[in-house]
Amino acid sequence: MGELDLEKQKQVNIISLKVFYLFSFFAVGSLTPLLSVYLANEAGLSGIEIGTIMSVGPIVMIVFQPLWGIVCDWSGRPAKILAMTSLLAGVFGLGYLLFDHYLLIVSVAVALAIFQSAIIPVSDSITLQYTTKIKSNYGKIRLFGSLGYGVAVFVMGKLSESFMGPSVIFYAFFFGLLIAASLALRLPEEPPGEKVKLFGGMKELITMKRFLIFLAITFLLFGPNLANNVYYGLFVEARGGTYTGIGIAFLLAVLSEIPFMRIAGTWIHKIGLLPITLLAGTASLVRWVLYFTEPSLATVYVSSIIQGFSLGLFIPAALQYIREVVPVRITVTAITLYSAIGNGLGNWFSTFSGGIILDKSGIYAVYLFYGLLTLIGMLLTIWLMWYEKKIKSYGETHRYNRKMMEIKARDLFAYHGEEVFLYSIYKFERT
Repeated sequence: MGELDLEKQKQVNIISLKVFYLFSFFAVGSLTPLLSVYLANEAGLSGIEIGTIMSVGPIVMIVFQPLWGIVCDWSGRPAKILAMTSLLAGVFGLGYLLFDHYLLIVSVAVALAIFQSAIIPVSDSITLQYTTKIKSNYGKIRLFGSLGYGVAVFVMGKLSESFMGPSVIFYAFFFGLLIAASLALRLPEEPPGEKVKLFGGMKELITMKRFLIFLAITFLLFGPNLANNVYYGLFVEARGGTYTGIGIAFLLAVLSEIPFMRIAGTWIHKIGLLPITLLAGTASLVRWVLYFTEPSLATVYVSSIIQGFSLGLFIPAALQYIREVVPVRITVTAITLYSAIGNGLGNWFSTFSGGIILDKSGIYAVYLFYGLLTLIGMLLTIWLMWYEKKIKSYGETHRYNRKMMEIKARDLFAYHGEEVFLYSIYKFERT
């Protein structure tokens, strides 16, 4: 293939990735933010019931996201798996229209989550590997997901108040993922490299201390941000907003991520991955504390752009950090495990706990709780920064000692012979 053909193919791949993110996140943005409002107003469910249904998905993701990653790394065909799971997720999303009994709705949520759990981490791993290969910017592609999400919430808010009614969110979810599934078949797949044992990657990951610590940070920082998508509609409604108002608030919040995703790479290069993570956590903390103070609706709209600082910076920094600390051959497994902790466990814990707090103390107390989780995550990030500095210092000392040993070994070999030289190397390796 000639140079012009390669360049053309690269542009086609980049466009395919951008459009996939646009429609897959349009689907998620059509459903997730307004589902809790639909369940409360149309299905008449309680706060605990809503919290349970909305947290079922994250619980399922905890198990299935790592499994999808393992299968992708083992098969070497992540794009094909992505197409299949996107299509089936869209089909099961229509199940909300078929049932009104609480337990049946829970069953729909479980089935949907099994397949939806693969979409974001698998597409992120495909994009991250491809942008690394061609030396492109992951954030400039991922921002189309934020664009699709924001547009979907705004449009669905308008349509939900029209003659179409709130049920339109399920049709939009299906058609968005139908288009995304067809695009997934065109996404670039890297040829399989070293064959990975089915569960070998998972065993290797759980021995990596820095990776495990970062998973805990993801749980504490990312979980509340995702759970906010569930309760933000109720929060805006409590401040006097309508369906359209909810759509406007989500549109401002999500679209604010776009400029920060564009500049994330530059900021990461200048100040580092973990400082960016700390900055994202600080922005989230400011937002949650502000919401606890019961601000005016106008203040809610203005403050929604803080989400750009938090998620717009955290997502690119988190994925790049994982890429740096994890071997390439198990990248998909690592990203799906990271997503299982953030999208799954952290999201479930924050959502389910938020449902309990919502019933007991109201929506504003939910955001105080999110603020406390975020503060703990920030403190853990500071500790990890110290730990990384300690590792770097140890590495530099170890390299210096090895260099001095090599000089000493040459002298030993020159003046005392091979036997003393080999014994010295043995003693050095033992220490």
